[in-house]
Amino acid sequence: MVPRFWRKIKYRYDVVGSYCENCGSYYYPKREICPRCRRRSKLRDEKFPDEGIILSYTVVNSRIIAMIGLNNGAKTLAEVCADKVEIGMKVKKAFRRYGEEGEAGIIYYGTKFVPI
Repeated sequence: MVPRFWRKIKYRYDVVGSYCENCGSYYYPKREICPRCRRRSKLRDEKFPDEGIILSYTVVNSRIIAMIGLNNGAKTLAEVCADKVEIGMKVKKAFRRYGEEGEAGIIYYGTKFVPI
């Protein structure tokens, strides 16, 4: 279990992207300039929805990597923790272990998705 302090770090464990107030577009990962509006853009950070649907997927080294369409229209690539998935399947964000590194056993956590 990861301490609450670490789980509350913005950008590390939440799905935070950008929203352009000028054209209404969402971007993930976060951007500094809106590709549509360029200099006229007014971007602000936005916590994205926790749920979405699988648009496409592939299996790489026995891991399922999916293009997920979030409920606000933004898209993201993420690992799905499941034995089997289908296009159109509903998923939600989950806090999961990514892996560990070094002799000290530093463990990395982050966002993955699980079926609803």
